[in-house]
Amino acid sequence: MSTLSFTPDIAATENAHDRASRVKLMIFDIDGVFTDGSLFFTADGDAMKSFNSLDGHGVKMLQSAGIQTAIITGRNSGIVAARARELGITHLHQGVADKTIALAQLLQTTGIPATECGYMGDDWPDLAVMRMCAFAAAPANAHVEVLNRVHLATAKRGGEGAVREVCDAILRAQNRYDGLLAAAIGA
Repeated sequence: MSTLSFTPDIAATENAHDRASRVKLMIFDIDGVFTDGSLFFTADGDAMKSFNSLDGHGVKMLQSAGIQTAIITGRNSGIVAARARELGITHLHQGVADKTIALAQLLQTTGIPATECGYMGDDWPDLAVMRMCAFAAAPANAHVEVLNRVHLATAKRGGEGAVREVCDAILRAQNRYDGLLAAAIGA
C-alpha cells in the first residue's frame, strides 16, 4: 500500500451532484466497469473483452466538455490499450498493483488535484483510490463494500452502460449535458 495520503477538502455532506460538478479528471477501472467483468480466454490463452458503445460515447462527451479521462487497471491487456486509443484516452495505467501510486502519478502529470478527480471502480482494489478522489462511482453490480462507500451507484451494471450513466451525471452536474444534446439533435 502506498504511503501517500490524499484527503479531499470537501464536506462529507455534499451529494454526488455537487462532487461531480467539480470533476476535471475522471478515472475508470476496466474489468467490471467498462466490461461486465467476464474474461473470455481462447485455447491459446488470449483474453477477450466486450465493451459497450454507449460507454465509449460517454467518455468522448466528457472529453468534448474539457474533462480529461484516464484508466487505471490491474491487468495488462492489448485490448484495453486499443480501446483507450480508440476513445482518445491518453492516460492509461495498466498492470497496476497499487492504484494509489498510479493516481499520484496522474495528479502530477495533469496538475489536477484529487479534489477535482473522480474514480469509478467495482471491487476492493479500487477502494483506496476512491477515498482519495472527491467523487466516487460504481456500477450496480459492484461489490457491496464498494457500493457502501461511493457517492453514486449506477442503475446499470458494468459493461451495460454504467460508465455512460456516470458520464451523463457529470455532464449534468456541470450544466453541459443539455448543450451537448442540443448539438446532437441539431437544435
